[in-house]
Order: sequence, then structure tokens, then C-alpha cells
Amino acid sequence: MPENNLTSLFRKEILAMSAYHVADATGLIKLDAMENPYHWTDDAVANWLESLKNCELNRYPDPDAKRLTQTIKAQSRIPSGFEVLLGNGSDEIIQILLMALPPDACVLAPLPAFVMYRQIAQSLGLKFAGTPLLAGSFELDLPAMLEAVATHRPSVIFLAYPNNPTGNLFDTGSIKQILETSNGLVVLDEAYAPFANASFMDELTHYGNLLVMRTVSKLGLAGLRLGYLAGSPGIIEQLNKIRLPYNINCLTQITARFALEHHDLFEEQTQKICTERTRVYYQLSTMTGVTPYPSAANFILFKTPANKAGDIFSTIKQQGVLIKNMSPQGGLLTDCLRVTIGKPEENQAFLTALKNSLGTIL
Repeated sequence: MPENNLTSLFRKEILAMSAYHVADATGLIKLDAMENPYHWTDDAVANWLESLKNCELNRYPDPDAKRLTQTIKAQSRIPSGFEVLLGNGSDEIIQILLMALPPDACVLAPLPAFVMYRQIAQSLGLKFAGTPLLAGSFELDLPAMLEAVATHRPSVIFLAYPNNPTGNLFDTGSIKQILETSNGLVVLDEAYAPFANASFMDELTHYGNLLVMRTVSKLGLAGLRLGYLAGSPGIIEQLNKIRLPYNINCLTQITARFALEHHDLFEEQTQKICTERTRVYYQLSTMTGVTPYPSAANFILFKTPANKAGDIFSTIKQQGVLIKNMSPQGGLLTDCLRVTIGKPEENQAFLTALKNSLGTIL
């Protein structure tokens, strides 16, 4: 049978989608993916390698990752009595959660938001409803969100806190009102919690429909692909029925435990990133034609002159720096670029490249 006939076997939702694209950063200063730019110290690496010596690669890993789970509960201060679901990155957790929903379920999120909320929902054939944020402030449009909750009765609402790609923290009062109004689950995605000094983890004890999702990727362990979801035991029990066995390999379990138990190293790196975030934001705010938006994450979204984002992005890339062009997503992100906060010298290379680009294009 011809290949084009075989692809007709796939669901129409899959055929209509585009694959998630990751830019090739070979030879470039990589400031496009919200990664921690810092390596471990030599002593930390030596101790980590020592911890791996007894890893039994010939055996399946602990399917429940019990020791890692206990470490996560302690380090993340998850309230007593609540449980944790582990995933191969936050992406798998989103997928597990949405796979548990009935086929007629609706998923709701403000827009712009983390692209995987929509991508995974649509790949599973679920309805996705997006409510635009307020222009300028990127704050939740609370009346519109509450109207969407009443109209669509979503089974799951995703709220990134801070939001990706805008970087801001939504108003806590608005979030609580959504929690109180919704009959479905509300997931607070705290991927950037290390940089925000804000969390809804303590609110688990107050809202039965609240789930808090985090990842170790932004902390500095993106290569591990480990995320976790905290919530009531009854909800986590159901989601664990869908989670594939052995989804967290033994090397990840040992490495994540080691890293979380040596959190001082990451706290120092996080502080450096936050300090640089302040400096980069200030420098951007002094550039003619550029409007940076306040950020509580490890990146900054900024607006460029109308219809110039693509040219500025390309000119910066030609100078050896890769950032993220958000403008093709349209809507509130039109004319916007996003830069991850890197090391001081990387950030300076970006700022210099941006100045050169503005001087050439404007």
C-alpha cells in the first residue's frame, strides 16, 4: 500500500498538527531554551560519579522511585499527606493527566501559554480552549477566564506560575477565584519556581482540586528529564494507573536525589541568574525600540518594533547568539523575542548583538 494511504490511518488531529521544533544551536551561544547555563563544580561531579558506582544497570529501576520521591517531598516542602507522581519531564505528566480524561473533556489555559498544554490535548483528540491574557500586562483576564470555566466546564485548567513565555506571576487572588469556581482540576505549573520566590504548594491543603507541577529542568538538570506532580492521594493513585512502569530510569533516580540533596549548589547558581536577569532587564529598558516585560523566571520577553522581530532575530543569530523568535505565534506575542538568562559573558554577547541589530535595522 502506498505510504500516503497508510498515513490516512492516523487520526485527523495528528495529521493537522506540526511537530515540536527544536532549533539547532551548534556553534552558537544558546539562550533559547530556558536552561541553567552553569556546570557543576569538579568536586560535585566527582561525588556524583561516586554515587553512580553501585547503580545496577542490569536491573529494572524501582518502579515507584521511592527514595527519590521522599527526597522530592522533603526538598519541595510538599504538605504531609499529599502524594507525588513522577514523569519523564513535565511533558509526560501533562500527557498522563490528559490521557485520564474522557474523550469529550475540555482543557483550558490562558494564552499565550506553554505550548504543550494545547499540543498534547489536541494530540489526544481533546477540546482545547484558550483565553487571551490582558494586553500589555499579560495578567489573567479574570472575567473571561470565569466565563470560559462556566461555558466549557473544563476538566483541567493549566496555569503556569510564572507564565511561559511571558515570565510574569499571575495575581494570586485571581488564581484562587478560579480554583474556587472550577469543578475540574487546576494545575499550577511551577517550572520556574526556583527563580520566582512564589508557590502554591502550601495551598494544596486548602483546595482539593489543586495540583502543583514542577520540573528539575530549569533548576539545572534539563538533561535528566524529570518532572513531578503533587496532589491528593486519590488523584495521584488514578494517574499512577496510566503511568508506564519504570518511566524513571535508575541513573535519573540516583542523579536527581544527589542533586536535590546538594541544593546549595543550585541555590547559588539561581541567585547568579536572578542577578543577571535584573541587569539584562535594565539594559533592555534603555534601548530605543525595545520594550522588555518584567519576569519572575529565568528569561525575559521583549517587544521589538513592528514587523522587525524576524530580522532582528536573524541578525542576532548571525552574530553567534541563538534566542527565541516568538512573533510567529501571533496574538500578544507578535513582534516579540525571548532571551534566556545565561552567564554574564553570554548575556553581554546577546546585548551587544541586539544593539548591533537595532542599529542596522532601524
